[in-house]
Amino acid sequence: MRTDLLADPLDGLDEALDAVDAFDRVLVAGLLRPGADQADGLAVLVDAVAGTPLAARVAEAADKAAAGAAGEDHFVALAAARTALMGSVHDALTARVADATGRPAAGPTAREEAEGEEPAENLLAAARAWLCDLARAGWRGIGHDLVGGAAPVVSAMLPDPLLRRQATLLDGFAAELAASCPGATLERVPVRRWADLWARALLLTLPGATRPAAVSTATGRLLPLGVDLQEHATAVQAQVHAVFEPADGTAPRLVRAAVSAPKPDTVVGAGLWQLLRPRMSLLAAAGEGRSVELDAMPVTAGGDLLWDDARARTGEPADPFATARVILSTATDPVTAPLDRHPSGIAVLVLLEGYGAESADEGTPVFTVAGHRLAVDADRIPAAGPLTPEALAASGACLGLLRWDAGEFVLQPLAVETSVRKKTVAVHAGAWAGGTADKTGIRAEKAATDAVAVLRERAGKLLRA
Repeated sequence: MRTDLLADPLDGLDEALDAVDAFDRVLVAGLLRPGADQADGLAVLVDAVAGTPLAARVAEAADKAAAGAAGEDHFVALAAARTALMGSVHDALTARVADATGRPAAGPTAREEAEGEEPAENLLAAARAWLCDLARAGWRGIGHDLVGGAAPVVSAMLPDPLLRRQATLLDGFAAELAASCPGATLERVPVRRWADLWARALLLTLPGATRPAAVSTATGRLLPLGVDLQEHATAVQAQVHAVFEPADGTAPRLVRAAVSAPKPDTVVGAGLWQLLRPRMSLLAAAGEGRSVELDAMPVTAGGDLLWDDARARTGEPADPFATARVILSTATDPVTAPLDRHPSGIAVLVLLEGYGAESADEGTPVFTVAGHRLAVDADRIPAAGPLTPEALAASGACLGLLRWDAGEFVLQPLAVETSVRKKTVAVHAGAWAGGTADKTGIRAEKAATDAVAVLRERAGKLLRA
């Protein structure tokens, strides 16, 4: 991989992000009584999309917003312009990554939508109304009464499976805002994050925005390469990254399969796998280093397998590093859905070899490949596996996800090859996904089992009472 390309500047990148930042500052003070600073920020956004199909609508929306007279359609236009700018940044960065990896890029596909019923428009309209009120108040103007207005909307949306995605986003966004009330006393406002959530939520509440795309089926061999474990206080998700070899002999492609589960905050570390294993057999195959035979497994154009255990059968042993060395360079990257085009969503599977490992002044691990440095995001290494910063520092090969964070490309390690007693050993972040004989893993699993048993006993007592 040509890591030198990752450090080269990208034309227009800073200008696009500057325009996004200018609009995001508008949302800090809000648009109820806009002043000169808000008008200037809106003008920067208008200039950034001039010459695009959005130009006229965004210019009109900016004029109305600067006058304090913006309505729902105007806020939607502003959110669309911001989202388009972030999408352009995403596209520029992924194009640079494609140049660095040399892998074939998947061609654009027409968006086909599956037939299905539409969600309740009145609830979507209520959600948009709340989001518009947030934009008027601004982050400095939020209070518990305003933020609490999301609760009845979320409660009404959650029972409807068609609205659960929007409800979850709104619920999490409202929880963050509630924890920060009142906004006037905040020492630091997470400007870009809240603007990201606001714009995404507003566009996802438009009719048809989350209509499911049509899926195809995948029949062939799946070769797991690594597991990305993401943990939050009340939920956990494991995403398996893999190469899929179609049975019809067409080109291999990169795919993903994810499983998530709610969790109590007392279940941490290796105990997380206990919550996830019963929901997806692929975790066991990934943990044991085995392939999986798929029979008509549903898959989206974006490369996401809609996992069904009935359509999967565990196959022969398959070493992820051998798979990466032989197949990864020819595998096609998945296509990103339009509303998912955001720099924070970039996660490209790569194999690095022949690097030198060192620590920067602040302690951040750094790989040096052909004289070029690449920062390693060791904070993303989960505690629910045997991969450690020490193994990372002693490694000679690394499978990981290339991400973009804080203005630079970083590597999230999923597995490394290191030397133990003069033997090359692979250490995977997801090695304990299907169970483990590792002493540390066994202790962590037992502690989690005890915690879950106590919680079940207490829940049973509460229900009986």
